[in-house]
Amino acid sequence: MNERNEASSMHPGPTRIRRLTPEEVRERATDGLAALLVDAVDSGASVGFLAPLERERAAAWWSGAAGARDVWAALDPAGRVLGAVTLVRDDKANGRHRGEIARLVVHRDARGQGLGRRLLAAAEAHAAATGLSLLVLDTQTDSPAERLYQGCGWTVAGTIPDYAADPAGTLCATTLYYKRLG
Repeated sequence: MNERNEASSMHPGPTRIRRLTPEEVRERATDGLAALLVDAVDSGASVGFLAPLERERAAAWWSGAAGARDVWAALDPAGRVLGAVTLVRDDKANGRHRGEIARLVVHRDARGQGLGRRLLAAAEAHAAATGLSLLVLDTQTDSPAERLYQGCGWTVAGTIPDYAADPAGTLCATTLYYKRLG
């Protein structure tokens, strides 16, 4: 069975995108969200952690994100977390119009179904509806994520060499993106 068929058989039915409350983030931190982050790092995503990422450390990160970030999750009909994205609002007086998209991850078994695009769209729509007019993000240069962001109308602002280490510890370039809302 190929990966796409395996993923669809593991997650039958429609996947819904839902903003989680801080309590829901804390409740899901030790299970679904931690497993999602560990899977992302294990599959090579440069999301701020080195491999191997311990489940406890991933859960602690999500617990710390509760309330500090807006979090959306892609949930299958059984409530399993298949993907997530966070929105960080700038708290500086001169930056309250902008936010940062961070930690957009989709479980490797659920990739190729448009979940990343749907998660990103949900965060963008919420940002615009709550008064943000500019979003920024960064991602590893030449990563699959770049195709997603460019396809969703994000603009390259520039590239910084040796900006962050990938999960294996190798320094990689990072591309900065922005998107004007509304």
